[in-house]
Amino acid sequence: MSGQVAVSREGDGRFREFLSTETGGTAILLAATVAGLLWANLPGESYERFWHSELTLGFGGRTFGLPLRDWVNDGLMAVFFFVIGLEISREVKIGQLRDRRLVTVPAAAALGGMAVPALVYHAVNAGGPGAGGWGVPMASDTAFVLGLLTVVGTRCPGPLRAFLLTLAVVDDIGAILVIAVFYTERLSVPALLVAAGAFAVVVALRWARVWRTPAYVVLGTVLWAATLESGVHPTLAGIVLGVLVNVYVADDEKFLRAGEMVRALARDPSPELAVATAGSVRRTVSVNEWLQIRLGPWVSYLILPVFAIANAGVRLTGDVLREAATSPVTLGVAAGLVAGKFAGIALGTWIPLRLDWGDLPGGLVWGQLLGGAAVSGIGFTVALFVTDLAFAGSPELRSQAKIGIIAGSLLAAGLGWTVFRLAWNRGAVCAPPSRPAGPRRAPGPMPPVTAADHALGPAGAPVTLVEYGDYECPYCGRFHTEVLPALRERFGDRLRYVFRHFPLPEIHPNAFPAAVVAENAADGGRFWEMHDRLFADQLHLEVPALTRYARDMGFEPWERGNEHSERVTAQRRAGERAGVEGTPTFFVNGMRYEGSYDLAGLSGAVGLALERAAAEPGAALRDRCEPRREEDG
Repeated sequence: MSGQVAVSREGDGRFREFLSTETGGTAILLAATVAGLLWANLPGESYERFWHSELTLGFGGRTFGLPLRDWVNDGLMAVFFFVIGLEISREVKIGQLRDRRLVTVPAAAALGGMAVPALVYHAVNAGGPGAGGWGVPMASDTAFVLGLLTVVGTRCPGPLRAFLLTLAVVDDIGAILVIAVFYTERLSVPALLVAAGAFAVVVALRWARVWRTPAYVVLGTVLWAATLESGVHPTLAGIVLGVLVNVYVADDEKFLRAGEMVRALARDPSPELAVATAGSVRRTVSVNEWLQIRLGPWVSYLILPVFAIANAGVRLTGDVLREAATSPVTLGVAAGLVAGKFAGIALGTWIPLRLDWGDLPGGLVWGQLLGGAAVSGIGFTVALFVTDLAFAGSPELRSQAKIGIIAGSLLAAGLGWTVFRLAWNRGAVCAPPSRPAGPRRAPGPMPPVTAADHALGPAGAPVTLVEYGDYECPYCGRFHTEVLPALRERFGDRLRYVFRHFPLPEIHPNAFPAAVVAENAADGGRFWEMHDRLFADQLHLEVPALTRYARDMGFEPWERGNEHSERVTAQRRAGERAGVEGTPTFFVNGMRYEGSYDLAGLSGAVGLALERAAAEPGAALRDRCEPRREEDG
C-alpha cells in the first residue's frame, strides 16, 4: 500500500504540474473542442436541445431566464473578459505597455493582424449574405497560441513570447471594441443609464479606496444585467470592471514590513500574528494580480472548455462539408486566419521597425517573428464568439464560419510549426536600419573593467558580460545557477563574465552584508567560492548564517568591514550613474542589455556582439583590463 500511495502522489504531482503549464490548459481546451464536435455529430439533436434549454432564476415574483448557451456566452464569458481587463490594466500601468518604444511594434503588428484578415474576408464576401462576418478572423486565441509555443520549446525564445503577449493584449482590446461598436444591434437608453450609474458607483468606491468584495460583486452583477438589457454585449461589463481593479507595484515599505512580520512569526508563532502576517504578505501583491491568480485556473479549466463545448459543435455531414468547401464564408475565414494574420502581423512589424518607431525585446530574427505571426492565425475563442453575434439569425452561415475557424486554425498551426522547424534561427535581426541591433547604450558610461573586478574568463575575450547583481535577488540566483554555466560552456574563451555588487537593502535586507562577506572572502582568493555559496543559500543570508559560512571557509567575516562596505557602496553608486536601477542588469561590451534574462536572449546578445567584433574589430566596445586577481578564472 505504501508503494501505491507513493506512486499515486507522484502521479498527482505530475498531473498538477502539467495543469499549471500553458500546455495543460491548451490540451483541456482542445479536448473540449473535440468533445463538442463529437457530441454535435451524434445521432439525434441532443446537442442543440441541451444548449437551447432554458435556465430560469426566480426572485420573489420576478423571473429571469436565458438558454444555457446564452448563460455561457453572456454570463460565464463575462468572467473571461474580466480577466482580460485585469491583464490589460496591469500591462498598461506596470507592464510592457508602459514603454512606448516597446509597445509600438507589437501594437502595430496587432492592428495589422486585425485589419488585413478583415480585408481578406471582405474581399471574398463583399456584397454576399456573409459580409457581416468580417470580424470573425480578426482575433487570435492566446491560449492556443501560447500552448503551441510551449510545444515548440527552445525554437521560441523568451523575447518572442514577450512580443506575442503584448500583441495579444492589444489584439484583445481591438476585439472588444469591434464587438462593442459593430455587433450591437439595439440600444435601450434606460438600461444604459442604469449601467452608467452602476459604473459611476464602482469608480467612486475605487476613488474612496473601499475594497469590500461583496459591494463589488453586487455592483458588478447590476452592471452586467443592465448591460445585457441595454443591447450592448454584457461581456463589455467584464472588461470595464477588470480595468478598474486596483493594480500597483508594492513599495519597499510593504516588503520590509512583510519580511519583519514573517521573521517575528518564526520567532514567536501565534494565531493572531499569523493572520496579521498573511495580510501583510498579501498587500505586497495588488488586488489585480491576486484576482488573476485566483480566477486564472477557473477560466482556463472550466469557463473556456465549457464555452468550447457549447459553441464548437457543428454537424460535419458530407453535404455540410461540400457546401463549406465552396462557401465564401468558410474560405474567407480560413484565408483571413492563415494568410491575413501572417501578412498583417509581418507587415505591421516591418513598418514601425523600418521607420524606427520602436524596438523589439531581445535579438529576434525574422524567422522567429514569422513563426509567431503564423501561429497567431489560430483563432478560436473570440472568433467563435463573434460568429454567434454576426450570424445569430443564420444557422447555416454560422456552421460555415465555424468550419472555417477550425480549418484555418489547424492550417495556421501547421504553418507556424513548419516555419519554426525550418527557419527559426534564420534571417536578419529585427531592428531599425538606422542603428545596430542588440543592446542599447546606457544613460551614462559603464565603468571599465579593472583589476579590482571579479571576472571569469580571459582578459582578451572579444565579449565581456558585466552583471550588476544582488545576492538575495531570485532572478540573479536563477541566472547564476542556470544561465551562466550554459553561456560559459557555449562561448568558452570568447566570453568574459564580470560580477559587480548592486545590493538593494530596501527590498533585500541581507544583500549588503552578504556582499561585504564576499569581498572579505576575495581577500583570501576565495571570492567565487563564497559567491557560489551565497547564491546556493539565498533564503538564509542572515548575519549568523553569513558568519557561519565565512568561518567554515576559515576566515572571520567582518575583518576590514568598513573598507569592504565602502567598496560595495562605490560599486552601487557607479552602477546608478550608468543607469542601473534594479537587478540583474547586464552590459555587453559596455552597452546595456535590455532583453530577457534567459539563455536564449543573452546568447543572442553575446552572439551579436561576437559578430560585430569579428566584422568591425575597431568598433567593438571592448573593456581593456588591468592584470587580474589570481583567484579570477
